[in-house]
Amino acid sequence: MKFGTKTIHAGVEPDPTTGAIMTPIYQTSTYVQRSPGDHQGYEYSRTHNPTRTALQNSLAALENGKHGLCFASGMAATDCIIKMLKPGDEVIATNDLYGGTYRIFTKVFQEYGIKFQFVSMAEISSIEQYVTENTKMVWVETPTNPLLNIIDIKGAAEICKRRNLLLVVDNTFSTPYLQTPLDLGADIVMHSLTKYMAGHSDVVMGAIVVKEDELAERLAFLQNACGGTPGPQDCFLVLRGIKTLHIRMQRHCENGKAIAEYLRQHPKVEKVFWPGFENHPNHQIARDQMRDFGGMISFVLKGDRQEDAIQVLEKLKFFALAESLGGVESLCGHPATMTHASIPQVERLKGGLSDSLIRLSVGIEDVEDLIADLEQAIG
Repeated sequence: MKFGTKTIHAGVEPDPTTGAIMTPIYQTSTYVQRSPGDHQGYEYSRTHNPTRTALQNSLAALENGKHGLCFASGMAATDCIIKMLKPGDEVIATNDLYGGTYRIFTKVFQEYGIKFQFVSMAEISSIEQYVTENTKMVWVETPTNPLLNIIDIKGAAEICKRRNLLLVVDNTFSTPYLQTPLDLGADIVMHSLTKYMAGHSDVVMGAIVVKEDELAERLAFLQNACGGTPGPQDCFLVLRGIKTLHIRMQRHCENGKAIAEYLRQHPKVEKVFWPGFENHPNHQIARDQMRDFGGMISFVLKGDRQEDAIQVLEKLKFFALAESLGGVESLCGHPATMTHASIPQVERLKGGLSDSLIRLSVGIEDVEDLIADLEQAIG
């Protein structure tokens, strides 16, 4: 199946009892057994639920994986992955990543003796110098949040295979519509399904997709044992959202390109971060591993003053000032005080995330209206 057909059909079957074309919401906590241990594949809904199973199968198919696992949030998925490690283990992570990921790494798991190194991955070969005998995992976001830095997934995978490390790729910004990290050699793909995958700003959920059976067993054990699983209503909503993923992402990309080009020529804009520009760092890698460049854009105003950025954000109308991204409606945000507030200022500035940076999640509205909104807000 091609991708658009997969979004509608992969992993989803008509309900066997009624023929319902849409996966039912199995709003149940438990399942009747004929005899102890003699059941129909379902015992308790923390472990398995038919609505969740359909979603997990759909996600595995979209990412060209074999096993999908869903969680109550993207952070619960991250939590599950790091719980495979033990005290003394080390993780090499990109230095430009989602603030919530940085927070759980440094404020939670570091307290249990797991060490994290946050490094630039602009030149992927440079990560080898940070590998020690205790390194077990490399954590990649690409494009990164919010500077849209591009990391070479294939190059990272070659290093990880050679050094026997697990490669995790957060694919939230791209979705499998734009890139499929497992095809490039990653071991684990994780998502905040809250964003583009669900796509309608009405659900919070996370996911993990893998190919390897043994890895899936380890993660499924933690999923069940720790219990950070989503309910069937939310799974139903994400299944519904996935059916339009391909056409939504196409419009996000088209609108994103138009707005990035508009901002680049605006006299009051100093710099625009968007992977589709030929002068964007690692643009060629983006061209090689992505099918398009997405609808996430960040920019800095001339003068680089936080008060100017705040004023623009307060004036925007179609771009709603809110946390999150990836919904059909356009959103704007101020990473330094919102999504990345948990990262110390010195670390943010070192990575290039200035106090005046504005992040846009370009929606699927008519792009002329979005450009007019930016025009009146920036002035």
